[in-house]
Amino acid sequence: MEWRGGKEQDPYFVSILLLKTMRQYRHVLYVAAITLVVTLGGLLFGYDTAVISGAEQAIEVYLIDSLGLGSFAHGLTVSSALIGCIVGGIISGFFSNRIGRKNTLLLAAVLFVLSALGSAYPEFLFFNVGEPTFGVLIMLNLYRILGGIGIGLASATAPTYIGEIAPAHIRGRLVSWYQFAIIFGQLVVYIVNWSIANGRSFEWIVDRGWRYMLASGAIPALLFFLLLFLVPETPRFLVSRKDDQRAFNILEKINGSREKAKEILEDIQLSLRQKEATGHLFSYGKTVVIVGILLSVFQQFVGINVALYYAPRIFESLGAGKNASMLQTVVMGLVNVVFTIVAIQTVDRWGRKPLLISGSVGMAVGMFGVATLAHYNIFGLWTLFFIVFYTASFMMSWGPITWVLLSEIFPNKIRGQAMAIAVAAQWAANFFISSTYPSMIEFSGAFTYGFYGVMSVLSAIFVLKMVPETKGKTLEELEKLWIK
Repeated sequence: MEWRGGKEQDPYFVSILLLKTMRQYRHVLYVAAITLVVTLGGLLFGYDTAVISGAEQAIEVYLIDSLGLGSFAHGLTVSSALIGCIVGGIISGFFSNRIGRKNTLLLAAVLFVLSALGSAYPEFLFFNVGEPTFGVLIMLNLYRILGGIGIGLASATAPTYIGEIAPAHIRGRLVSWYQFAIIFGQLVVYIVNWSIANGRSFEWIVDRGWRYMLASGAIPALLFFLLLFLVPETPRFLVSRKDDQRAFNILEKINGSREKAKEILEDIQLSLRQKEATGHLFSYGKTVVIVGILLSVFQQFVGINVALYYAPRIFESLGAGKNASMLQTVVMGLVNVVFTIVAIQTVDRWGRKPLLISGSVGMAVGMFGVATLAHYNIFGLWTLFFIVFYTASFMMSWGPITWVLLSEIFPNKIRGQAMAIAVAAQWAANFFISSTYPSMIEFSGAFTYGFYGVMSVLSAIFVLKMVPETKGKTLEELEKLWIK
């Protein structure tokens, strides 16, 4: 049978063209595949921090109430993972520099698995299942802290890994996927928790349902662990260990060009030699470290985790019923996903600073709007509008872009140390803002949301005055900013 179509319609021609296109862009596909694996660390970040939301009421009945303990013990149990997050952030630099980015992520994956299984059955080895004791409560919290350490390690190392592996022209987009993975992980665990509890009695959830919820995290954690064996170590770390040949091979696969790989390798070698004599945290001055810390602190001080952790409670306090507040929370969650994708699509075109400043302005408008409504006791649709506007502004700016900048701004020689300090500061700020919200809102809703609005304004001024634009520059080119 004779083919009568034009050449462009010939199936053979189309298949050859497709193969050529795949060869031309296989380095991009390779980087995308690596990024997909590493962003599972972000998914586990979101999964592990949010999984407790479905289990905490059952744990309160099973352990806290049965032991005669109060709200302090309950609050500590719910937030104990944050303690581990701070510890994990602090020690991430040590492990990242000593054993490498990839091995640090493997360690985080192991901690995720142990935490999920251990917190689901804290009686393992030492206690009897079904007999709540103070020792069981301690073990539960220790396993949750262990998972928090994994989150701290992953939250510092995964963006660093992606930033070091990604070509300059798509680095912002790839690192932004880390924030998307966090939000997606939270969404996944909400669905998992709901599916476990759906149609079951609360007594069943108290008896065993909460265990299934906590144990479910072992599945994505094990997948993360196994897939990490398929990704390489970052070229920057390999050069720091004098393994230049392996670094060159990976750079060639990432960039699709021997010439480009050689050029980047020489830049990395030069950057590491320049500070080889010292290499201490302030080798490039204090400004770069301060900028990193303030990026992390402002990301939390604008109040985003209050909006995420306490969303149903916020909507209820502003006049919505329980069913309406849950629906409004779902709406906010969908907005978060959509506007994170907006950031991913625009960060390498518009730049980091314009997105951060516009996001700060949007957050300020949202929070000042909520504060004004709270002052005049006006609740309803406008409250939902301003909170959604606020979270949308955050998700298209400070949510993903902070991770992008933290992965970019620190010079090669101090990246592990500086990232560790910045991430530890982020978790400490998260803990402070989250823990002070209940007392602040009891004092005054208008003051509370007004405070977050003021922080949003200050964050815009900080970005305008202190944060450099990093779009399209290699990590070694950015290093020269701080040398000057």
